[in-house]
Amino acid sequence: MHVLVVEDDAVLADGLARALAGHGMAVDVVRHGDQADQLLQRPGAADVVVLDIGLPGIDGFEVVRRLRLRGGTIPVLLLTARDAIEDRVQGLELGADDYLVKPFATAELVARVRALARRNAPQPTVLSLGALTLDTTAKRARIGERVIELSVREWAVLEYLLQHGSRVVSKQQIIDAILPWGDDLTLNAVEVYISRLRLKIADAGISIRTIRGFGYMLEATAPGHA
Repeated sequence: MHVLVVEDDAVLADGLARALAGHGMAVDVVRHGDQADQLLQRPGAADVVVLDIGLPGIDGFEVVRRLRLRGGTIPVLLLTARDAIEDRVQGLELGADDYLVKPFATAELVARVRALARRNAPQPTVLSLGALTLDTTAKRARIGERVIELSVREWAVLEYLLQHGSRVVSKQQIIDAILPWGDDLTLNAVEVYISRLRLKIADAGISIRTIRGFGYMLEATAPGHA
């Protein structure tokens, strides 16, 4: 994921860049509204924009307005020290997708950026591995022709694992992905959902493998092996 951070406070911009990069994101930083406007005119400039409202040159509101007038669809997360409702409304009406009022928790920023990226990214209708298929539109899971029942959180965990194929994902990555607004879910609870899912997909020809110290990954199993 490629994130453009537009923030004139050098210390805050550096902190945001480090936090996002620490979660595997590529980050560019600019500190002037006009620079951001020019950069956003380039195709593929970013997957998500983290945009401060108070900028030298044109402000964040104007950056968003110009982006949307050009037909740009990049998700924009506004950062502002202003907590007046009219400022939030103005930003959203101009085309911003979300906002955070300073000061904010870094974990929430990361989660919201990920949520905006997922919302904007095209997703396959059906995910599959082995005999397991997940129809993400109908919200139906099957092993072969047999429908399996999943709770909302079991579904979210399994869908996230399938989306990442054979890549290892950590417990915290799972939490951040399925609970983007900071709802309560512990690392131990993730283990419980993984345990339940292992039982439910035991005959699907796949397994959820534990990579000690790192997390989990899905892999196809040889016939006759769990």
